[in-house]
Amino acid sequence: MVRSFYIIILVFLLGSSSLFAQKELGGGLIALDSIKETKINPLAPAKAAFYSAVLPGMGQAYNKKYWKIPLVYGALGTSIYFYINNNKKYHQYRDVYKRRLEGYTGDEFSYLDDTRLIAAQKFYQKNRDLSALITALFYILNIVDANVDAHLMQFNVNDKLTVKPNLYRNEITSRQNLGISMSIKL
Repeated sequence: MVRSFYIIILVFLLGSSSLFAQKELGGGLIALDSIKETKINPLAPAKAAFYSAVLPGMGQAYNKKYWKIPLVYGALGTSIYFYINNNKKYHQYRDVYKRRLEGYTGDEFSYLDDTRLIAAQKFYQKNRDLSALITALFYILNIVDANVDAHLMQFNVNDKLTVKPNLYRNEITSRQNLGISMSIKL
């Protein structure tokens, strides 16, 4: 099953494409360069990553992707909110349990027994730790996004290079087939 899937993908990718990378001029073959000479700052990705590490969202501003800044702060703010909320609840249940061990019984969770207080502590502790991990992952993702985006800004991407899905008619069965066409206009 897996082998036939790979064969279908291979035929799909290689079977419907025709690429011409060279143009014949005056009887000989000459390779044409389609990349414009542009000035590339090789340190731009490192700068963007450094800026995002110092202040989340600053690397996105450096890359002029301002629409990503609210996403960064929304993700970090939400995960920090859940960390603070779970930490508060964890300490609340832990303090009530400690007071019960000391002999005090008049508290806000008097309807819960000790095993339920312990279960609530474990639940909120697990969620607090998970929220801290997710916060760290969003912070790292912010840095990686700024770095990758700065790298990708250096590539030549214009309308002359296109990859798009293509429907073509099969001459034998007269059915529509789906393929991918890649066109390079010089």
